[in-house]
This record gives sequence, structure tokens and C-alpha cells, in this order.
Amino acid sequence: MKNTIQEFANLVQEDTKEHFEKTYPSQPIEFWKDSYTVKVKPGSKYTKVDVGRSGKYMVVNTTGEIYGIKAYGVIHKGHYYGTLETMNEWNWGGFYGVKLVSQN
Repeated sequence: MKNTIQEFANLVQEDTKEHFEKTYPSQPIEFWKDSYTVKVKPGSKYTKVDVGRSGKYMVVNTTGEIYGIKAYGVIHKGHYYGTLETMNEWNWGGFYGVKLVSQN
């Protein structure tokens, strides 16, 4: 089964919301809603995945590769986070994606 960019966006939002809940337990989560809400913006080569008011990830439309950004709309090839197929091997809640440790 092939993962979609929308499924990736949903995962980023879930992980980011969880991060805010753990980091700020005394603050109601609704206070942070503008900071963890994810928006998907399709483009011809890349799809932008924005978190809050900031660009955060770009997904290559043809391959599903996930990258960070240098500036809004500018892919950062040095910040590679796997593909849509490996998106569940990462935690997306912090400042950038972090590879989860394998339990094998």
C-alpha cells in the first residue's frame, strides 16, 4: 500500500500536536492549534507541507522523497527524511523529523 502526501501531513500534525501536549502540559492544547495545524500545498514538482505558519517539508511528487526546506519553496537536499513509504519510521513532532530507533 502506498502512503499519500495527505497521510504524511496527518502524521506530521498528530506528532506535532503530541509534542505540544507533552512540552506544555499546563496549557490547553487549543491554545497551540495555530502552531500544529498542517496545510498541504501542491506544486508542479514538489508539494509543500506547512506546519503552523511556516514551511517545513517538501515532498517530491514523482518519488515521494521527503526533504526539509532552505527557504519557503526551496528544497534542502541536505535534509533528507526518507520517503512516504518510510514516513512511519520517523517522529515529526519536533523542530525536524527524527528517525525512530529500530527495536530489532
